[in-house]
Amino acid sequence: MATPRRRTQAGFTLIELMVVVCIVGILALLAGIGVRRYIANAKTAEARNSIGQIARDAAMAYEREGSQATILAMKTTGVTSRHLCSTASASVPATAASIAGHKYQSKVQEWNADQATNGGFACLKFSMDAPQYYMYSYTVTGSGSASGNSFTAAAQGDLNGDGTMSLFQVTGAISSTYVLNVAPNMLEVRPEE
Repeated sequence: MATPRRRTQAGFTLIELMVVVCIVGILALLAGIGVRRYIANAKTAEARNSIGQIARDAAMAYEREGSQATILAMKTTGVTSRHLCSTASASVPATAASIAGHKYQSKVQEWNADQATNGGFACLKFSMDAPQYYMYSYTVTGSGSASGNSFTAAAQGDLNGDGTMSLFQVTGAISSTYVLNVAPNMLEVRPEE
């Protein structure tokens, strides 16, 4: 006589299901953190790239030689000089509230505010036509042509709108031999804020 076979039930136990749910939850948490970091890095790339470009534009503007606007007699020389672009009269945008937690669309007039005096961003020939997360400024200490004079290009942002600002900054200074030295590294304070 044949013995009856016991039918085994197919399926998962409650413990196995709980383990799978825990693993999926942990993976979802890690993915969320990774996505937030990726988005923050993408946003901070704007500031890093723009500040780097402003520093390069400042170095190029310094190397452009200016000369006196007088007529020179035959076989005479004129005075040429190199100088930093003067301080921008306003940052773009003018207030941090404009970029708190969202993008700001600047106007060409904001970047060219100092065009009449050939200073600031107009002298640097720098502007942005895409929406921006950061407020940009450019300042010069001293006359802009003497040894020891310097410039500072900065971007400040508030990516999450909590009122705490991040800062990206590059500086450059005129040496005693009248060479413009730009800092090789960018200062970053709370970059993902």
